[in-house]
Amino acid sequence: MTHFLRDILRQPKELQRTFDFLLGAGRVSLDAATAAIRGARHVYLTGIGSSWHAALSAGTQDASELLEFAAFPRDAVVIVISRSGRSIEIVKLLAKLQQSGAIVIAITNSAEGVLAREAQIPITVPIELDHAISVNTYSTLAATAGVLASTVVGALDDSFTSSLTAALEKTSLALPRWQAQIVDTTWFAPGAATYFLARGSSLGSCQEARLLWEEGVKSPATAMGTGSFRHGPQEMVAAGMRFGIWVDAERMREQDLAVARDLKKLGSSVMLIGQDIPEAAGDLVFQVPSVLPNWQFLIDIIPAQLAAETLARLSAVDSDTFRYCSFIVEDEYGLLPEKPESRMDQA
Repeated sequence: MTHFLRDILRQPKELQRTFDFLLGAGRVSLDAATAAIRGARHVYLTGIGSSWHAALSAGTQDASELLEFAAFPRDAVVIVISRSGRSIEIVKLLAKLQQSGAIVIAITNSAEGVLAREAQIPITVPIELDHAISVNTYSTLAATAGVLASTVVGALDDSFTSSLTAALEKTSLALPRWQAQIVDTTWFAPGAATYFLARGSSLGSCQEARLLWEEGVKSPATAMGTGSFRHGPQEMVAAGMRFGIWVDAERMREQDLAVARDLKKLGSSVMLIGQDIPEAAGDLVFQVPSVLPNWQFLIDIIPAQLAAETLARLSAVDSDTFRYCSFIVEDEYGLLPEKPESRMDQA
């Protein structure tokens, strides 16, 4: 078993651990963050890499874009998401935020990172870190951002938490079924062009799946909104392409199933992820458990993670190592390790 797969399979446990923390030892920080957001005139939410995907459902900008192109008013509250809190863009953004006088709420997995140490309100979610690819760090940070948003609007109650706990229990039971489906499917095709499409909160899962293909399978992929895909990009559809589509339980459901149907007519192979999807609607259909509205993102990334790990093995690729990327990106120069004097020579 790869480390990647091991990290995927322990995800429901880590998500439940996250909820228990936020309602227990982490509640003081959660309430402080809630009060700061409710009292702010300007609220920003940002992250980098998979942490940016974790925040997509709430509306966010990439940290590198905020660092270079945004200005912050003094009364702003900025929610910064980062698993390590040490990425170069996050560290430099913190300095910019300190100069502006903004209040920083940190959502992170590392108490030792610069982000947790320097934020006025750190929410540090204690989990077992992933071996390489962000799996549990991604989903627990996404869950924490969602819980914070729910707390701000007054939706965090016993019914809310019990519903999410029930969904996680059902997800644990669904994992063996999803693994069995992956063994018996023709959807996987090493080297095939792959597009991921989604709407709403599942856009985070869609973008994260693209990153899993790039980091784990070492293969290019594209991710975008399903609506945007219908305004031009569909011109490149060809037989043999692979598509992954997230279908919401309530919104634009029939429209997205129609997109899947037409892609199949054009010779593409379609993976569908959602609740109560007709089995004949795709070539590989993952049924996810029922969950609260706007919270499908909590669990609908897991089938895509399993798919990425499987395709990496079929492609004879090691998903447990990075070829070029460091575990934490702590400088802004190039892609390959380089001595400082090399950069000075090129200046």
